[in-house]
Amino acid sequence: MTAENVVVTTTTDSESAARALAAGAIEARLGACAQVLGPITSVYRWEGAVQTDQEWRVEIKTAARRTEELTAHLLEHHSYDTPEVIATPITGGSPAYLSWLAEETR
Repeated sequence: MTAENVVVTTTTDSESAARALAAGAIEARLGACAQVLGPITSVYRWEGAVQTDQEWRVEIKTAARRTEELTAHLLEHHSYDTPEVIATPITGGSPAYLSWLAEETR
């Protein structure tokens, strides 16, 4: 079974950048709802060294059919060279919420 809806996640280096990515996605109707969470601490390997940085996570709920467009939008507007953009299937939830999500991303 293929999920009809997904949560697309990215991270960025400031709350203002996270808010801008969230607002841009919603304004473009590429997502129905976005949350900005943070700050969080990210530990990762980049250019051969382990890095630890403060970041903000953006989680955008969208119809699966909009994932490619949303990904392209995030990559175009993101400040990172290689930003995290991950889509996680939504396998269940409130029918009313999922119906609203579909309506908002038409």
